[in-house]
Formats: sequence, C-alpha cells, structure tokens
Amino acid sequence: MKRFFFLFLLLAQVASAQDINIIPKPASVQVKPGKFTISHNTTIVAKDNEDRKSAEFLNEYLQEVYGFKLDIDKKEKKNSIRFATRKPSKGAEKDAYNLNVTDKGVTIEGDTYAGTFYGLQSLIQLLPVEKSASLEIPAVAIQDAPRFSYRGMHLDVARHMFPVSFIKKYIDYLALHKMNYFHWHLTEDQGWRIEIKKYPKLTEVGGYRDGTIIGRYPGTGNTGKRYGGFYTQEEAKEIVKYAADRHITVIPEIEMPGHSSAALTAYPWLGCPETGPYKVEQTWGIFDDVYCAGKETTFTFLQDVMDEVMAIFPSKYMHIGGDESPKTNWKNCPLCQKRIKEEGLEDEHELQSYFIQRMEKYINSKGRTIIGWDEILEGGLAPNAIVMSWRGEAGGIAAAQQNHYVIMTPGTHVYFDHSQSQREDSVTIGGFTTVQKAYSYEPIPKELTPEQAKYVLGAQANVWTEYMSNPAKVEYQIFPRMSALSEVLWTAPEKKNWSDFEKRLLTQFKRYDLWGANYSNAFYDIEAEVLPSPDNQGVTIKLGAKEDLGKLVYTVNGQQAEKEYTSPLVIKEPAKVTGLYYKDDKLIDSLTLKLNINKATGKSIALKEKPSEYFPGNGAFTLVDGIINRKGGRDQQSIGYSGSDLEATIDLGTTQQVNNVVVHALNAGGTYVYPPKAVEVYGSADGKNFKPLGTANAVTQVEGSKAIMKVDFAPTTARFVKVAVRNQQSVPEGKQGEGEKAWVFVDEIEVN
Repeated sequence: MKRFFFLFLLLAQVASAQDINIIPKPASVQVKPGKFTISHNTTIVAKDNEDRKSAEFLNEYLQEVYGFKLDIDKKEKKNSIRFATRKPSKGAEKDAYNLNVTDKGVTIEGDTYAGTFYGLQSLIQLLPVEKSASLEIPAVAIQDAPRFSYRGMHLDVARHMFPVSFIKKYIDYLALHKMNYFHWHLTEDQGWRIEIKKYPKLTEVGGYRDGTIIGRYPGTGNTGKRYGGFYTQEEAKEIVKYAADRHITVIPEIEMPGHSSAALTAYPWLGCPETGPYKVEQTWGIFDDVYCAGKETTFTFLQDVMDEVMAIFPSKYMHIGGDESPKTNWKNCPLCQKRIKEEGLEDEHELQSYFIQRMEKYINSKGRTIIGWDEILEGGLAPNAIVMSWRGEAGGIAAAQQNHYVIMTPGTHVYFDHSQSQREDSVTIGGFTTVQKAYSYEPIPKELTPEQAKYVLGAQANVWTEYMSNPAKVEYQIFPRMSALSEVLWTAPEKKNWSDFEKRLLTQFKRYDLWGANYSNAFYDIEAEVLPSPDNQGVTIKLGAKEDLGKLVYTVNGQQAEKEYTSPLVIKEPAKVTGLYYKDDKLIDSLTLKLNINKATGKSIALKEKPSEYFPGNGAFTLVDGIINRKGGRDQQSIGYSGSDLEATIDLGTTQQVNNVVVHALNAGGTYVYPPKAVEVYGSADGKNFKPLGTANAVTQVEGSKAIMKVDFAPTTARFVKVAVRNQQSVPEGKQGEGEKAWVFVDEIEVN
C-alpha cells in the first residue's frame, strides 16, 4: 500500500510540474502534492505599506484579468496570500524570495520588498490561463534570486510618442517579467518630449514636426501632417512613481551632443555659427546638427535642462546619449576649433570626450552617475561613466577591462526593432533577431576575466520606434522576445535550456492573450535554410517547423499536389518552393522561396574579409544562394560592410564561358548606406592568377531601395570569378554623417 501511495504522490508531482511554466525560470522549484484555490473568500495579508503595494498590484491584476478583487488585511488569516518581507540590513541587493504554496494558503517572503514583489510575479504565473471565478494553483516551494542587478527595457518616444496610459502598461510588462530598469529615450532629432520650464520652446517648437516619411527610409512620400507632443513634468513624475511602486527605476535619456535637431530648432543659438536653418526632422537617420561645443551658453543650457530632469527623476543614473554625433560642423566651427586649441585636444573626437566629461562632472556634482552609449569611449572615457555597449560587445569589453561598469545591449541580439520573421509582415528597420537568438544571448563576454566580469551590471533590449507608430506595434515587436530576455537576465546560465523554454513559452502566449497584448507569432514560422549541395550543383532547401504542433508540406512551382516534407530538397533549376504548415487541418503559416539559378548559384565562395557582426547574413553563401532580396532591406538575405570593400571569389567548379556579372546591392543613401562605388570583375583558370574582365562605375538599375550593377565584358572562359564590390568608404560631402564610414550591403552575385 505504501508503494502505491508513493506512486500517487509521484504522479501528482509530475502532473503539477506540467503546470509550472514560469518565465524567467526560478532557481529552484519543488512541486508538492495538493493545490490551493484562490476565491472571493481569500484574503491578502500585507503588514506594512510597502508590502501593501505588492498586494494592490495583485488585486489590480486579478481585477483586470479575472474580474474580481480580494480584501487586504494586516492580520494573519486562514485561506490567505501573505506578503512577509524580511527586514534585512539596509542596502540588501540580492532581491531573493521564497514562495510557498500549500493547500492552506500562499506565503511570499522576500529578502527585500523588491524580492517579495518578484515572488508575486511567480505567483501570477501559477494562475490558470483561463478566466474563472476561482483559481487553482499547484502546491510548490520556490527559492529564487536574480542573476544580474540591471535588467532593463528601453523605449524611444521621440520618433513616435505614446500616451501615458501605454507607458504605464509598458512598465507593467517590465514588472511582470521581473525587470527593474526602464530606459526612457526622451529627446531626438525628430522631437523633444519632456517639458523643461526654463526653456518652453523645447516642447512648443521642438516637440512637433511638420510631417513624417512613409515607409522604410528613404520612404515613398511624406504624411505632410504635423506630429508631436510631450510629457509634462507632472506626467513624468506620475510615471516615475508608478514605476517605483513596481520596483522599477526610470532612467531618462537626454541626447547630447548629437541627435539634437529638435533642440536646435527651438533655440538656434545652441548650434555652431554658420549652421542652420534647423528643423525638427521628418525622416530617420543621422544629422549634422549638433550642439556647439565651443560656446559656454551650450553648457549653461544643458546644465539647466539636467537640473530640471534630475528634479523629476530620482534615479542615480542619468543617460546622456553620446552616440552618432557627426563632427562636420565642429570641424568648420571657429569656436569649436578654438576650444580644441585652448584645451589642448587632439581632434574633434577628443572634443566630444571633453563635452561628455564636462557634463559628467556637473552631473556627478549633483550626486548622479552618467550612462552613455559606447561612443563615449572615443577620445577618452569619462572617469565615472557607465558604458552602454550597443555596437556589438567590443565597447563593453573595453570598458570592463578599464574597470568601468557596463550594461550590454548589442544590436546583434537585443535590438527589438529588428524583424523577428524571415518574411517581414510589416516595415521594420531591418535586421533579423528571432526569439531564439535573443534567448541565446550571454551578457558576460568570454573575453573578460572573472574579476572583469563583475563590471557587467546586466543588459537591456532597445526599442527604437522609427517604424512603430502605435502601441500595438510596440507590443508586437517586444513579445515574445522580452520574455526570452527576462530569462537571460534573471536565470543562472546552467539553468537555461531552449527546449524547456519553448514549452513554457506556449503557456506564455496564453498569458499574452489574457493581458490583451499584441504579439508576434514568428515562433511558429516555417524556418527555411538555403544550403550548398554536396556537389555544389544547385542548392539544398531545408525546411523546418514545430513538428509536435502541426504538419509541414511543400509544393514546387505551384503544383497543386502537396507533399509531406521529410528531407531537404535539392533544386538545380529556377524554381518556386512553397512550404505550408498545418495545425489541426488549418493553414497557420506558409513560406515561398523563389530560386534564381545562375552559374554562381550554390557554388563554393570565399570572402577576403568577414562581413560586419551586425549584418552577417548567412555568411559568404548568402551571395550565391539564389535568393534575391526583392525588398532591399538589411535582413538575413544581405551581408553588410562598414567602411571596407566586399571581395568574393567564386569557384564555378569547371572552366566555362562567362559573359557578365550582376551585383544586387542596397540603395539607402542618408542612413550611411550607399550603393557600391564600383564593381570590378576578374577571371582565373587556377584561382591564383587573375586577369581583369570588366568594371562598372555606376548603378545600372534602381528598383526602390535596390541598386543593381551589371558588369558586361567580352565572353571569356574562367573557373574562378573574383568580384570586388568597392565601398564608398565614407559618407559623401553634403550628406548626413559626412565623412563617417559608409555601409555597403550586397545580397546576391549572379554570374551569367
């Protein structure tokens, strides 16, 4: 009998374990037999005002999601949910908690009030994902604590602005994921969003633009409609308190010295002499309009602004930007050049360092610490600054090695403005970052020693809103990747497991539905890889889908007969391959690949230099995979180079006649992206001795944001074809970012 009883307990534990789908995954979960039912008769016990805030958060959640509230009391009661924060020594930072559920009630004990609040978030994730008047939760004992002290999300409200109600909802999303920092990007070229009473024109003039481009840059037109708005200081204070009640710190960002067109439009005297007229920008990109570093009035203005900002935001961190600040105006400004000479600076990069360090000294004098994007490393890092590393991890590594604190936010993994689907269903800035890629991120770079790793405070995701004009689009871009990031930042790496996370994510989707949140279904997308064939003849198409949820079939060239996909397909002729994914006999996803087969397709290819880590595509094979990027975006179908050339050598396999080469590139001048300056083609019989075949010095054809360059030459024979795609190297004179490194993107090379 005892054996049967033990088996019963074991089965009960397994059954309950199936209901434990908490994200981020706790450090320890012990499932016990039994359950507790939350009903109208349940009481929330909170003995002090801080724990009462957690109680009120729970009540608001129950009301919004399930339609009822509970009584809150200070006295111990049966059938209760009890918040019991321990009273640790001041400054406890670990924020650990214990959550215990029995058939008699729930107790959450945090080492800090924040810890208790995080325990509440785990309790919320034990609740059913179906609405009901009584809520059964499994009996568990959870011990948990965060891995990183900084777990953040960013939101840009300058490109597009969102109502206070959505900012609060966004903060709630952070709270539900146990995140504790909200980085609020408030000023930009396209709008100034925070009221500064001493300088009212910042919002009266700088808060509005006279139109907005339509579509992806450079756009298909302009709305011609006045757009803008701002947050009053009272609204900002309300948001700060709302966040603080959820143990979230709001970090304001006031950009300097670049991204300042809106401020200069409001107060033109902030710019360098002989520059302007200024306008609040209606398009996206990087602009030469920056604060003049040679005027004392510039620093007086910024100190006044920061005084008002610091009065609103109690955060010990103040973000001052520091990124993407062109030096063109400074080079031509007599006042800036005078400043360089008087301060003994070497160049304009050191002038930016002077600018940042001067502002840092002032902000430090007010008891605050600055955060800046990794460009603040250039010309010398400000003494006490925290570096936010976005251009990959190099800036973060360099700062940590100099004993500076770092917050990792690389564009490779945690830019949530990137597409999360291989086939874009709405306009994004480009890039391709799946939920799995976000989940794979490790904030501690392997290049750091254990001692240096202590300087990595954590990480955050960035949400830039050029192509997010409404709250639903923001939600679509952050979910489910925000859930993945929350586990990256909270859970110990040895506890993380993608397969396990996938299963818990299925329940998380149901929670999104309960919240009424919009989210991407790219998790269910058919995945497609175009790979070399073993003999380099044609290409191999590998399809994939969630096998345990549905059935994957395919057709070739639109044939009506659908065949079940069981193994990769080899394609040697031009073809259209369509994958279709059915769940419960309902089509839930489809994907079509149009294969353009030419002499280079599927052949062995080598690059002289690796592409940028931001835009690696699928490596060299991207250029000969037969997939032509029809939209011209910076996505997985393209590879990008910044300030350097692309040089590829293609082995055709046999010596054969070649007549021309066609290069498909991106045309998006104004965002540092330009078509090739030239394309040079060389031929060889042995792969060692090459002779020139032809050169193209101009774009042959423009199709929207696509630039096609065709190199014709007299028919010749060759086995190896070398294609040199020459970068503009630097942004042309008179263009945004003049003199900065230019990008070139290529998605396909045809040999005919």
